[in-house]
Amino acid sequence: MRPGIDELLRDPRRRKPLADKRLALLGHPASLTTDGRHTLDALMDCPEIRLTAAFGAQHGMRGDKQDNMIESADYLDPRHRIPVFSLYGEVRYPTAAMLDTFDVLVVDLQDIGTRIYTYVTTLAYLLEACAAKGKALWVLDRPNPAGRPVEGSFLETGWESFVGAAPIIMRHGLTCGELALWLADAKGLALDLEVVTMAGYQPQTGPGYGWPLHQIPWVNPSPNASSLNMARCFPGTVLFEGTTLSEGRGTSTPLEVIGAPDLDFLRVLERMSKLRPDWLEGCLLRSCWFEPTFHKHVGKLCSGLQIHTDNHAYRHARFKPYRIAALLLKSVRLEYPDYPLWRDFPYEYETERLAIDLLTGGTFLREWVDDPAAGPADLEARLVPDETAWTRNRQPFLRYP
Repeated sequence: MRPGIDELLRDPRRRKPLADKRLALLGHPASLTTDGRHTLDALMDCPEIRLTAAFGAQHGMRGDKQDNMIESADYLDPRHRIPVFSLYGEVRYPTAAMLDTFDVLVVDLQDIGTRIYTYVTTLAYLLEACAAKGKALWVLDRPNPAGRPVEGSFLETGWESFVGAAPIIMRHGLTCGELALWLADAKGLALDLEVVTMAGYQPQTGPGYGWPLHQIPWVNPSPNASSLNMARCFPGTVLFEGTTLSEGRGTSTPLEVIGAPDLDFLRVLERMSKLRPDWLEGCLLRSCWFEPTFHKHVGKLCSGLQIHTDNHAYRHARFKPYRIAALLLKSVRLEYPDYPLWRDFPYEYETERLAIDLLTGGTFLREWVDDPAAGPADLEARLVPDETAWTRNRQPFLRYP
């Protein structure tokens, strides 16, 4: 398997339309060739390409910001002496001055297949900005480590935010290039959009099912996206950012473990197993203990659960991380009815609406958890129509078998 950057560098014909153009790169730490060079360096070393600027999304071009919601500043690249503009700092939408620095924006982002990942929003903003200013945008495509499965609900109208740029389902099953094509179509954008497709990408093939194991290294696209297991779990575990439960930030397995110091997660797991055991199939759910070194419940011993997709129990098509997370929240509410579950705090530039509602793209999941009369069948009835519709709607934009 070769990612888009390798295909661009390998084939002079792919680069020909870029001759005599000023290029800018949107990248991050996982923007790498298969031999480990950063895309910024590789493009600078390519004689036909003139790179005049670069952009960094959340966490920075080089991944300098470890924690969540920490802004980055603009700077001058110390090696290449070109400006690196932050799109997660003073601005999140590119300014006119930033857009004036290039003719073609090259996007090389390793996405992890979940709507709320802010790189999706940054991509959507740049598609809009390039269309408005007559700029071309090229996506150097990369694998979706979560593969093709679809799960969750659509972002509802009126719930757009920096963690929800468009009516995309939570676990969308598209590569970054395919998602760019879908976004441009959904937003009715007229722009020169090119996707440099991967070679040899087979998202339905095991054992990686979206991630080509032993072919390219796992490099954290954001500091807490630390493993393939995390990427698979993320469409569910990200919901816990909107709760008082720890999602494992401050541990070595962030967004793979969930817990709290004042709950018994063996009780929670037993309740989950009684409510909807089929939702737990496809992975190993292991009770565990952990102590965060920063973030929620810092320095406190937490009872919790860890989700494993890295063992013999993993069944890619049957693994349902969104349903697992929802069932965990429901089980906590049933076992501990008065527990203060929903975290009220400023989240991704939002101060009025609850983070859990921004993450789910509406109020329905929180209301389902808090309603003692609502059961798993009610949630299933909400999710299945959206999943069916998204699977149909995305079909014209798929570029790989």
